[in-house]
Amino acid sequence: MTVSSILGQKGRQVITARAEQTLSEICELLTTNKIGAVVLTDGDMRIQGILSERDIVRAIAQEGAGVLSTPASGQMSRNVMTASEGDTVDAVMSRMSAGRFRHMPVVRDGRLIGVVSIGDIVKRKIEHAEREAAEIRAYIHT
Repeated sequence: MTVSSILGQKGRQVITARAEQTLSEICELLTTNKIGAVVLTDGDMRIQGILSERDIVRAIAQEGAGVLSTPASGQMSRNVMTASEGDTVDAVMSRMSAGRFRHMPVVRDGRLIGVVSIGDIVKRKIEHAEREAAEIRAYIHT
């Protein structure tokens, strides 16, 4: 199982934002699209950073509600770990667990082409386990 198979199933549409947008605007974007993180890109879809719900909550806790009027660039994670389409689901899951983050942008030639979440990965792993169990049951009954 690869990242490409996840993107093939869920689609490659990615909600992005610009680093100069305010945290309040990012909150609206996250809420409207029912997502937990947004990738901040330039005009060429090159990643500048990523901003998650956790990042926003942390900023409010540390700086107060006034931080919502500041640019996302002040709170985004700049060193973004990315995946490629050929990466295995197990490898991506391991990197996400080790880094304690839940969203990983997928890039090709330095440009954003998708995002996988820990939910996508868990769903795929469960589907795989259920398929294997069904195959074993079928084998036993023949």
